[in-house]
Amino acid sequence: MTVPPAVPSALDMRGIRKHFGATAALDDVDFTLARGEVHALLGENGAGKSTLMKILSGALRPDRGEMRLGGRPYHPSDPLAGRQSGVSMIYQELTLAPHLTVEENIVLGREASSAGFLRRREVRARIRETLAFLHHPEIPLDVPVRRLSVGARQIVEISRAILERATILVMDEPTSSLTREDTERLFQVIRKLRADGVSIIYISHFLEEVRDVADAFTVLRDGRNVGGGPIADVPLDEIIRLMVGSKMTDLFPRVARERGETVLAVKGLKGARMGEPVSLEVRRGEIVGLAGLIGAGRTETLRTIFGLDAAEAGTVAIAGRAAGKATPWRMIARGLGLLSEDRQGEGLALTRSLTDNITLSRFGPYRTRGFLSLKKRTAAAARWMDELKIKAQGPRQAAAGLSGGNQQKVALARLLHQDADVLLLDEPTRGIDVMSKSQIYDWMGRTAARGKGLLFVSSYFPELLGVCDRIAVFYRGRIVAVRPAGEWTDESLMAASMTGRA
Repeated sequence: MTVPPAVPSALDMRGIRKHFGATAALDDVDFTLARGEVHALLGENGAGKSTLMKILSGALRPDRGEMRLGGRPYHPSDPLAGRQSGVSMIYQELTLAPHLTVEENIVLGREASSAGFLRRREVRARIRETLAFLHHPEIPLDVPVRRLSVGARQIVEISRAILERATILVMDEPTSSLTREDTERLFQVIRKLRADGVSIIYISHFLEEVRDVADAFTVLRDGRNVGGGPIADVPLDEIIRLMVGSKMTDLFPRVARERGETVLAVKGLKGARMGEPVSLEVRRGEIVGLAGLIGAGRTETLRTIFGLDAAEAGTVAIAGRAAGKATPWRMIARGLGLLSEDRQGEGLALTRSLTDNITLSRFGPYRTRGFLSLKKRTAAAARWMDELKIKAQGPRQAAAGLSGGNQQKVALARLLHQDADVLLLDEPTRGIDVMSKSQIYDWMGRTAARGKGLLFVSSYFPELLGVCDRIAVFYRGRIVAVRPAGEWTDESLMAASMTGRA
């Protein structure tokens, strides 16, 4: 009997090593991707996932090891060579040009032309077809990307990758800024692509999602491959154990706390980008969650409270004192702190040191006769890095050199150092690993227990239910209901978010 020849894998990576100085980012990692397979690449922040994918894309070169695409040797010299070979990337930190339009971003570097002329009508038709495929035909093609919400930008990034018709598609936290509805639509797209023979590497810290969409998984820890296989055969607890190296007992640690007087009172606030006036309050010792779909008004409300967006009507009072005309520096001085959902664009000064990023909003403790003590600032930054378990070379390292999860912890450390009375947190766990999430939930609870008030935006309903004392639901710019967290369920939050009926 004749044995048919074995079909080569879509991708084989063998013995991949990569060092950055004395740090081993990858240590003899093997990774195999089958044709038409959705393969989850899992691990904590800093485990080596992004480094491995940058090597696959051509953005980095390995120190040692080999790669094969479809059974053929593969040595991309740069990301363009990777794309031309059929490898397309959707990075966690979006790679869009904010000043260019949606259309320009999607076709940038891949413009269709004839005899030196762009075939714009054909290109626009293909873009609209792709956006309709993603169930977002409403996204305008002629608007600069900077005017879109983070969730809409994520859709644009995904559209660009689909338009390339890649044979291998890498999705790094593709749902981190998407609603559940958009996430399910994306999963439908992934299943269609898989049926068309596209192989997908799926990186996510939402393990429930991974079980829904992936066929197989590989776990990296400290730059090494520590396990993997068909994902249907392995319980989530075992995957978490592989990721963190030990068993995690409680994802949502509860910290005992008592509610005090109102520390933030918002009455009839209407901002330039808000649909309707909003009224809400937060008490000391309380975590109030804001649920809703992307574009429902949650982020716009936080930005108007903080003074990033101009207020047209209404008042904001902090600890019983009217804040007056809001500007970010005035609100910081009044005891307000904001963590932006746009970590790299607004949350950090990427080229500055961790010391600068952590201490910039509060120089008082280090100022003497008009001079700043760099030594004291560095020591303070080191303490917060230790407190939040930030993995970095030291306080003098630039924020750009950290993984996404550690960058998020630096942004949180700034709020802790600022010692604000009210913390406005917009998607604080976006794109970070399960252990870091648990640490942030614990920090939120302990911060509230110290008498602070927290206003917490999240598109991930389980964490709102697990962490918050009360939850307010936004629908098309207005709050439709505010209830104790125990009176909500995952299903009722989704129903209120989608219909406006609670």
